[in-house]
Amino acid sequence: MHISEGVLSGPVLISGIVLAAAGTFVGLKKLDYDRIPRAAILSASFFVASLIHVPIGASSVHLILNGIVGLILGWAAFPVILVALALQAVFFQFGGITTLGANTVIMALPAVLCYYLFGNLVGKGPRVALPAAFLCGSLSVFLGGILVGLALTFTEENFLKASYLVVMAHIPVMIIEGIITAFCVAFLKKVQPEMLPGKVS
Repeated sequence: MHISEGVLSGPVLISGIVLAAAGTFVGLKKLDYDRIPRAAILSASFFVASLIHVPIGASSVHLILNGIVGLILGWAAFPVILVALALQAVFFQFGGITTLGANTVIMALPAVLCYYLFGNLVGKGPRVALPAAFLCGSLSVFLGGILVGLALTFTEENFLKASYLVVMAHIPVMIIEGIITAFCVAFLKKVQPEMLPGKVS
């Protein structure tokens, strides 16, 4: 879901930088010192998961894991995803430096939204927690696709068809991410439930 260099217009790029900076500021303020190792592991997981990608026009399809990152870190998803994207841009030329802000918002904002939508639910019993985790993983990818589409559409109306393609191409990824997120939540509930938000039962 990386948007390449030279695609987005100036106003969209600037908006992405401003929103990413604001989200990162809030995320760093909310990131406790004792959660830094956890944030580093999740940043590395995001980095590795999104390395294998399939180009789709101005974007690409790959695993993101922003749903589980958002569930565990909340607002700290912004700095975590920003660092991973910056390293990918520098070392592998995925995305780019000018699109770093926009790409961060595309992947981190859905993570934060899903934290608020599903955070309290994943702490409940398995009948509620696992479907909520699946929806969290799926919806985070879907919302990211929508944000890619909006960024492309605000750049140029002719990108509207490409926006539809990006969202449709991510449907298999949504299902896979939902399954992975549900598996991770089930595992964490057994071995380290305090990592999950909400009251664990």
